[in-house]
Amino acid sequence: VPPALPPPTGTLSLPVPTTTRTLSLPKSVAKAGGLDAWNASHPELRHMLQLLGQMCTAQTVTAVLDQVHAIIALGHPLWAYAYMRMLYNRSADLYYATLLAEPSKLLPVVYTPTVGEACQKYGLMPQFRRGCYVSLSDRGRVREVLAEYARAELGSDASGQPLCDCIVFSDGGRILGLGDLGAWGMGIPIGKLDLYTVCAGVNPHRTVPLILDAGCFGAEGNTDCLVVRDSPLYTGMKEDRVTDTSAAGTRVNAAYYGHGSIIEELFEAATSLFGRRCLLQFEDFNSNDAFPLLDIYRKRYLTYNDDIQGTAAVAVAAIMGAIRLRDPKQTDLVDAIKHEVFLFHGAGSANLGTAALLRDEAGVPATSIYITNSRGVVWFDPADPTTGNFRNGEQKNLGACGPLAFDGQSLLATIQAVKPSCLVGAVGRDPNCFDQTMVDALLAANPGRRPVVFALSNPMTKAELTAAHAYQWSDGRVIYGSGTAMPDVKVAGALRSPGQVNNVYIFPGVSFGAICCQASTIPERFFLAAAQAVANSLDEADVAHDSVVPNRSRIREVSLNVAVEVVMEAQRLGLAGRKLGDDRPAVTAALRGMMWSPPPPASRL
Repeated sequence: VPPALPPPTGTLSLPVPTTTRTLSLPKSVAKAGGLDAWNASHPELRHMLQLLGQMCTAQTVTAVLDQVHAIIALGHPLWAYAYMRMLYNRSADLYYATLLAEPSKLLPVVYTPTVGEACQKYGLMPQFRRGCYVSLSDRGRVREVLAEYARAELGSDASGQPLCDCIVFSDGGRILGLGDLGAWGMGIPIGKLDLYTVCAGVNPHRTVPLILDAGCFGAEGNTDCLVVRDSPLYTGMKEDRVTDTSAAGTRVNAAYYGHGSIIEELFEAATSLFGRRCLLQFEDFNSNDAFPLLDIYRKRYLTYNDDIQGTAAVAVAAIMGAIRLRDPKQTDLVDAIKHEVFLFHGAGSANLGTAALLRDEAGVPATSIYITNSRGVVWFDPADPTTGNFRNGEQKNLGACGPLAFDGQSLLATIQAVKPSCLVGAVGRDPNCFDQTMVDALLAANPGRRPVVFALSNPMTKAELTAAHAYQWSDGRVIYGSGTAMPDVKVAGALRSPGQVNNVYIFPGVSFGAICCQASTIPERFFLAAAQAVANSLDEADVAHDSVVPNRSRIREVSLNVAVEVVMEAQRLGLAGRKLGDDRPAVTAALRGMMWSPPPPASRL
């Protein structure tokens, strides 16, 4: 076991902000001479930087809120996003104090839903110092890149050793479903780490948002066909991605695999510089890379993929929440969930991850899980492993034994045949596909009980079913959750507040718990524990409003509950490098004391 790191709230010295970095900047910015030179060389960036500087003049939280509220009132949050980036550049502590003052108002500005458009236009805004870039051209020197960033941007201990608890890294290849935005995807790891801090108390001065620049596809590589890589304001390498065909027949990034790959070098460099217990979280990789990369590194390092595991865990948490709505006195949620039947519409990483967590950790029988892809219900022939309609090994692993005895290409026929108690949509490209006939079929398949319907596709325009239709068509019987926040709905005079099934309930607490107890790895068992913690955080108001997840206003409390269960599980499994207590109250007290908060106002600016 390595020596214990100083606690996340321990004493550390912070570097003086600098713009002299070269290696850890995006390649086009470095080639231009650095951040100041890049911003100055493009008139539109120079003028916007001047404008933002004149807008962002507040010195206190109250004054910041006055300014940012005025900007938000214009009706478009992108200007508020740009304002908050300028604020961070001026004073990170004031930035976080402001987010903590009004998280429900400002987190949607600095992360979803605003961050998607912000990434699409990331190069159209001035570039600031936050964020480390590792490019394919840095192979053999990745440790130097990280060390340069650490010297400039991270805190250090009394001996001058840089302190880093976690790195959130993306290659920009699949930004929220918007496609390949390359180096412009930096808004995602930055926003993710903001949620680590606001929701769970992770020390922001000991984190690294990182983009792995492996090139970028042309306009055809993103959903809106935007000119990104070939824009004069593109900050990264102006090169196409180099791809290969995997053994499973999928298109993958060639540079990510094999001995000495850029991913392997990143893990080795980070852990040699910051210690083996430094957390590296995969974010927004294309699914063809996300699954195999997670399999390669999950048992060797402290790492996980939030798009797969965090999204799966919050879906399971919401299903457990639905079970509690049916029976608020239910205490054994893992046993109760084994009696559900699941139909997952869509075979992306979210649904596959959820199905795997239910089967492999919660113990749901494989015969109670059905998944659809574009060819219908996924199935395979156990007598002939090449026969079936699966598209990759992950789908086959979770497919039904076939051939099917019903029309698996018809969603309605499938509902009528398998009689699911939980219908989960995460298709991403088939809005309103859960129509009234399907809701009627679901109700008929569940006499005497409330079926569960989740419409998890984002944004709202892609949702499989709206809350209003779910309640209207079912006379309020359906228990509903969504990926995008839906408006409240009155049902028979009672207010329903549809729960937003978002992994913000999972990843901040999982990461904080793993960091604080110095876990060696993050097994799937942590995510089942996290799901139970979220479901058990429902209070009387949540139940009264028929919400499958806790009210977002209590997110810091929920994240602490998640972190406690993760630490307890880590200690039980022998994976904790630091023991935080013998029981839940002791662990809770220890974690609460390690949560970071901004310093008092006098020391911020």
